[in-house]
Amino acid sequence: MNDNQYSGATEAELGFLKEIVRMLPAGLTVQDAHGELLLVNDAAAAQLGMDGSRPSPDLAPRREACRQALSAGQAVVTEEALHGGAARQVLLTTHRPVRLAGRELLISASSDITEQKNFEDQLFRSAYFDELTGLPSRRVIEHHANNLLAENGGGERFALAFLDVDNFKHINDYYGHAVGDALLVELSKRLGRDLRDSDMLSRISGDEFLLLLSPIQSQEEVAEFMQSTLERLTAPFFIDHSELFASTSVGISLYPDHGRSFETLRQNADIAMYRIKNDGKGLAAFFDSSMEREALARMKIEQSLRLAILEKRFCCAFQSKVDIRTQAVKGIEALVRLRDDEGVIQAPGSFINLASELGLIDELTHLVLAEIVKSIDLINETFGAEATISINVAAKQAGNPEFMRSFARALDDTGFPQRFMIEVTEDAFVAKNHFQDEILPMFRKLGVGISIDDFGTGYSSLSALADITADEIKIDRSFITDIHKRPRSQGILRAIESLSEALGMTVIAEGLESYEELAYLQAATKIRYAQGYYFSRPIFLEELKLATPVSSESRASVANRPHQQNRQGYSRASGYRR
Repeated sequence: MNDNQYSGATEAELGFLKEIVRMLPAGLTVQDAHGELLLVNDAAAAQLGMDGSRPSPDLAPRREACRQALSAGQAVVTEEALHGGAARQVLLTTHRPVRLAGRELLISASSDITEQKNFEDQLFRSAYFDELTGLPSRRVIEHHANNLLAENGGGERFALAFLDVDNFKHINDYYGHAVGDALLVELSKRLGRDLRDSDMLSRISGDEFLLLLSPIQSQEEVAEFMQSTLERLTAPFFIDHSELFASTSVGISLYPDHGRSFETLRQNADIAMYRIKNDGKGLAAFFDSSMEREALARMKIEQSLRLAILEKRFCCAFQSKVDIRTQAVKGIEALVRLRDDEGVIQAPGSFINLASELGLIDELTHLVLAEIVKSIDLINETFGAEATISINVAAKQAGNPEFMRSFARALDDTGFPQRFMIEVTEDAFVAKNHFQDEILPMFRKLGVGISIDDFGTGYSSLSALADITADEIKIDRSFITDIHKRPRSQGILRAIESLSEALGMTVIAEGLESYEELAYLQAATKIRYAQGYYFSRPIFLEELKLATPVSSESRASVANRPHQQNRQGYSRASGYRR
């Protein structure tokens, strides 16, 4: 091989090598000791804004890394965040010094890791910041509080406030989750106003927030700040063309007065917040030791309730719905009762709300249905095989498609689903949870009736009644009590009766207790049916078992206890309902 041939081959090889370097997906540059670029491939030109495809980023940090690598004579690996305008590009770059033909050169190879870093940032934010409000997560505020505890050594005082939005579930159900989310965002902005750099607001769950105020001088200072914050929340929120009002209940614990660990302070603030929830909402309270005793008592009730459900210590009482003109039984309502450890019957007011709060209400409803099915022969003997059987379903359950589907299957499995009537409050219909469109058809297909319970106590209006698809409407007892003495209630009653008649709904008057109330309904209204202590107190299965089978002619005398029952000591005060 002569020199010319060899030189020609070398030039071709060098050209081929340059083309490979130019097309590499990684950015590659070569520069001399003075920082002059000797080689820049296409990827590097794009990364460094040399090809005009993007604004030129600030390369000062990169030049400093190159200088350090050359002076140290060792490879340097760096992450470079290059900002060109609004865009950010992150490069993982290795700078390696080499000596070639007596010259000091620096070879830099860069990989674009922007997508990976964006994903890492997203993971970081999801772990440490709330996606909806942008507030720090519970993990962050806990870490911050623990740092304060470690640094303080028992010195500087701080306050931890537990904030819970009042009636947020109703807002979510009525206006929809999009409005609920927007409300939380606006609420967090108001809560965060006037905070110092040393304070921290965190969203720890759906409608719950933690606020750390540090440092503090006195309890009075914290009370004054929280009062101004709560006053700020009284102004209406304008969201999606709706005017919303939202209050917040606040419980506050102080370090070191109410605890020396984050978890103790949080628990005590939570306990104080629940005291406010029970006492009226929308206020703030500081923790005290009496609250802890109440919390322990509540925990005991919770444990008893869970055990009662596990041991199936619930029973049913049945109250009849009566034709006020013939005294015939139209249907019965199943009312759940709890037997305590000593076998004493407990009113639902002591456990229903708690069961709902603890997520046990679904299981409790299924237990009621199982009790009915087990005793159906006895029920038929007492009330008649044609009497409908009403079961209460909470608005929260009615808006839960998963539960309602399982309950529909359970009703169908009884073999007589057409006997049942589901009683739901009006909130289930007016809430934006698609109860009428998605859930109601399941029960219609089975022949299950729908009853609007406690009508007049919720958030709907008579105009909303026209859009409700139901078979029965039960007028709340607050309108029936002393109806013969109250012209205003009489007018409301006539309006509900007239509209219900036009819609083909059966009207039932709840809570009938006196002959005067009955006489007014018979004389001044077209209402046909009523339910209440005037006719019958709730009858327990044990009482039915003690009774002998009766004929259809005498059934009314067993199921209906006429008004003399009031003289025997029965009254609404002892007639608890679920």
